[in-house]
Amino acid sequence: MTTPLRILYQDQLLIAVDKPAGQLVHPADLPHPGDEVTLKILRDQIGATPEQLHLIHRLDRPTTGVLLFGRDKQSARRLRAAFDKREISKTYHAIIVGHPAQDTWTCDEPLQKDESSPLKSASTSFRVLARLAENLTHVEARPHTGRFHQIRRHLLHTGHPIVGDYRYLGIETCDTLGARLGIGTRMLLQAKVLELQHPGTGEPLTITAPTDSLFTRLF
Repeated sequence: MTTPLRILYQDQLLIAVDKPAGQLVHPADLPHPGDEVTLKILRDQIGATPEQLHLIHRLDRPTTGVLLFGRDKQSARRLRAAFDKREISKTYHAIIVGHPAQDTWTCDEPLQKDESSPLKSASTSFRVLARLAENLTHVEARPHTGRFHQIRRHLLHTGHPIVGDYRYLGIETCDTLGARLGIGTRMLLQAKVLELQHPGTGEPLTITAPTDSLFTRLF
């Protein structure tokens, strides 16, 4: 039986949940048996029809944290437009390999989705929150653009990939590190905070996810 989602905020126009690791935010083009889909789980949990719940943005399957939905088409359209215009501020937390030389830095390395796609500008600001044992660091990331795997790739570019990031840190390294730390195979990237204007009232709204339990085991 699927565990109910933790609801972080809800009203008549929007709802935000704390997405667990391993869930797809929407059905895959080529679904596999056993896929867990946050959109479907939330619809069942709150008794909503497809017209009453609309996904606003995406998180990678291994990423946890704040995921936003609109409760009707008009609210969803306004929220998606705000994302497109970079009017919604996103803050992520990650546990990375190594201790960065600086406490704050910005990576402006251009990115492309794949080898056949053009390079596009990309910018992410980083801030060290704590330097941990086992040569790890807890960092905050604020993306200013929205490129494919932007935070993950910018951290790799700066020489500090995310713990558990199989794609960019490598399977063998992730398995070895996860076993040594006792955290298994999870990628330690969390969508921690969303800051936006409410689509109905225009008032500022901050939605925050509780700190990922695996993060706290390393503090």
